[in-house]
Parts: sequence; C-alpha cells; structure tokens
Amino acid sequence: MNIGQAAKHTGLSAKMIRYYESIDLLPHAGRSESGYRQYSAGDLHRLTFIKRARDLGFSLEEVGKLLALWQDKQRASADVKALAEEHIATLSRKIAEMSALRDTLVDLANSCQGDSRPDCPILQGLEEGVSCGAAGCSSHRQP
Repeated sequence: MNIGQAAKHTGLSAKMIRYYESIDLLPHAGRSESGYRQYSAGDLHRLTFIKRARDLGFSLEEVGKLLALWQDKQRASADVKALAEEHIATLSRKIAEMSALRDTLVDLANSCQGDSRPDCPILQGLEEGVSCGAAGCSSHRQP
C-alpha cells in the first residue's frame, strides 16, 4: 500500500506518516521499484495505534513508550497503567487550568454591559491581569 492509501486507511496525513518515520515511531517503509513508500498491514496497525494514542492526548514521547510496551510481550501491565495514570493526572491539571480560564472569562463577560459606552470591564480585566477561580477574583496589576 502506498503512502496515500495508508493515509486514507489510517486517517493520518501523508506528512504525519513521513514525520512518524523520521522520528522512528514507525520503521522506515520499504520502497517500490519506482521509489514509492510501501506500507504493510503491520505498518497500518502501528499507525492506527499511534493515531489512537495521539487522539487520547499522549505526547510523542509517551507514544514511543506505549509502542515499546505494546511490542514487549513480557511487559508488566502495571507499567502501562502507570503511564496511563500519569497522563490522566496531566489531563486533570489541564482541565482545571482551562476551567479556571473559562470562569475568569465568564466573570469578565458578565461584568460587561455590552452597550455603546466605551468602558469595558473585559479590557480592564485583561489590562489588570484579573483571574478568577473557586476562591473568587484577584488582580495581578503591574505597577
């Protein structure tokens, strides 16, 4: 299967497939007589695994670790679970940060009249570095 067909089959772009080859997440593809990359069923299976891991937000480094564990039939499932739990903790931190950002923006938007007057609490909050969270809002105004 050529790179275009592999891309269509896996939902990845040809550029991403070449990139995964260049960073050794995917073994370098064999070549046809005319020099085109050729991908096997095993390559497609590996690319699908990579795509699923990336869709779950794993970094390229983490994907490399997962691939190594996936291929190691003597692995301990505890190693895989530990990697997944580390990723869950990272996602939880990011979700908390995004929630705080959303809360701040909601509070700023709610404080804005949205009329024809020039004063705008949203712009004032951005200028002052206002942030809001569970404990309320605080200003980080620069002198």
